[in-house]
Amino acid sequence: MAENEIPKAAETEQPAEDKNIPFSTVDDTPSVVLELIYQLKIKEVMSTSVITAGKQNKLRYIQGIMKENAITCVPITEDKKLLGLVTIADIVTALDNGHINAAAEEKMTRDLIVLDADKPLSFAVSSLNKYPYNHFPVVNNNHELQGIITAKNVISTLLVEMNREVLRLEKLHQKKDTGGGYSEMEFAAAKHDFESAGRASTEIKKALKKREVDPRVIRRVAIASYELEINLVAHSNGGALGCSIQGDKITIVSTDTGPGIPDINKALQEGWSTASEWVRSLGFGAGMGLANTKRVSDEFTIGSKVGEGTTVRSVILFNSDKNESGV
Repeated sequence: MAENEIPKAAETEQPAEDKNIPFSTVDDTPSVVLELIYQLKIKEVMSTSVITAGKQNKLRYIQGIMKENAITCVPITEDKKLLGLVTIADIVTALDNGHINAAAEEKMTRDLIVLDADKPLSFAVSSLNKYPYNHFPVVNNNHELQGIITAKNVISTLLVEMNREVLRLEKLHQKKDTGGGYSEMEFAAAKHDFESAGRASTEIKKALKKREVDPRVIRRVAIASYELEINLVAHSNGGALGCSIQGDKITIVSTDTGPGIPDINKALQEGWSTASEWVRSLGFGAGMGLANTKRVSDEFTIGSKVGEGTTVRSVILFNSDKNESGV
């Protein structure tokens, strides 16, 4: 049975307070958690050390496996193909009805909800919260068993990944001070984190005002940094925005981890955008980001590779003709 099909044993959803995981894909879950559950794949979270049994194994034998390994379900496989599942409930029923010596294929649960190993973790989160089960078999396109995913797998993985993210953010937010105000700043940008979008450009403007930089220069820097920051949030898989003040210039560098730009010339055209309808509905993705950044820059370079990411470099000079022209 596929992810979206409902087995007879699970037609009623669990009450919200009985969810296996204390968050979902639709409520007020923090954006950093939502980003992780859509970014991670089920195969990155599942347990791959799965104890299985054959269809001819007796339930008594499988009961022993469960007891010895402290587990509550055993997948039944043949040539790696998932045939069914024997759960602790099946064992209890077999003991009550006197057929504990029956073969697994006679009494196993066949009406299964299985998850695709290549799907986002969000599918597993939804299933764990929707159905009254603590675990789900994970298969590939050939219905071969790849692993088992549980609520414990999900929570422990998210805790590890969130800790890594915190450490990364702490590192990115370190600022170097050379005595005349911040000379270097770097900020993380998460995919679709529009609530935080604009934070980096605001901090950069504050630092420049503190150094009493020409307001015309600040305006150009603000445009470039804001447009690049929004691009990171709206179009990339996440990245970082850095600002460096050196001598008579300010350098802004935007780097991301993908998906990359197939046609840079088109991306630089005003009004050309690959933004989704959802991003456009939020008021972003008008296709002016790179064009505006190039317009206010004294030096502008962009490099991108599909599947790997994009780097944009904007240099704004303190003494530039563009300051006089009001660009």
